[in-house]
Amino acid sequence: MNPIEWLAAALGVANIALLVRRSVWNFAFGMAMVALYLVVFWEARLYGEAGLQVFFFAAQGWGWWLWVRAGGEESRVPVRWLSPLSRMVWIVATAALSLNLGWVMHRFTDAALPYADSAITGASIAAQILLGLRRVENWILWILIDLASIAVYLTKGLHPTAGLYVLFLALSVMGLREWVQAAGRPTR
Repeated sequence: MNPIEWLAAALGVANIALLVRRSVWNFAFGMAMVALYLVVFWEARLYGEAGLQVFFFAAQGWGWWLWVRAGGEESRVPVRWLSPLSRMVWIVATAALSLNLGWVMHRFTDAALPYADSAITGASIAAQILLGLRRVENWILWILIDLASIAVYLTKGLHPTAGLYVLFLALSVMGLREWVQAAGRPTR
């Protein structure tokens, strides 16, 4: 058992629980979690996800800044839906990023699961940006990411992390429900 992985998983639980509640304090736990997961994923040769942790660290800081500006530290931040055109742009851009990253990792590295890793990485980048922008669709992406991640982590023997992502999946469903309620009906 890797104590770094267990600590990262515990920080992740706090991070997502605070996200569901739309609390700005989620970002402090998120930054600590991703710093530890960089080490865990690098050791597992999941290079896309290791690199993703660097992006997540910066995105957590950016998200924290945006959320404080949007709702203050004590209140729950407002959330809303993407427009239909924006949804299509996000889907196409995420797919293009994922496929290209998968090809690069397959061709130029010894990545364990280059295309699965890149799909999770590309979708996670999109979801994290949408989270910072407080868009409801981030939770839909996180649900898909959680499902794929559970399979990858079980394949790589990262059992505490797979367990964390089962919990993330449940919390993501809760987050989607709460944010849908807070945002109201999507635009058509």
